[in-house]
Amino acid sequence: MKRIQIINGPNLNLLGKREPSVYGNQTFESYLEELKVKFPELTLTYFQSNVEGELVNKLQEVGFDVDGIILNAGAYTHTSIAIADAIRSITSPVIEVHISNVYQRESFRHHSYLSGVCKGCIVGFGLDSYRLAIESFI
Repeated sequence: MKRIQIINGPNLNLLGKREPSVYGNQTFESYLEELKVKFPELTLTYFQSNVEGELVNKLQEVGFDVDGIILNAGAYTHTSIAIADAIRSITSPVIEVHISNVYQRESFRHHSYLSGVCKGCIVGFGLDSYRLAIESFI
């Protein structure tokens, strides 16, 4: 059974409450349950942290064992060389995802330190960005 780790960064614990016009009204936990039903052949695990170092620790912890990592690093996408270095250091492929189309937003969101070290990047499909990333692994 393929094992996929989903890692969400800062403020994504507020999905369903935070800026619903951008991020929608659904919590990630409820969406995760839908994904588990849709992909029963996979083991999907989830981790969220607002702390950069905890994201690095989780990448290092799982990054040699799982079949794929789906990472929404939130604002750290645009600032974190440490997360990019962690991705570069592990062997599990990483897909960078974003719920919103970052290229339709503020210009500082147009640059990602992570895209160059990830297998691919999916942006702008709402929570469905995670489903698309899962499908890329299967």
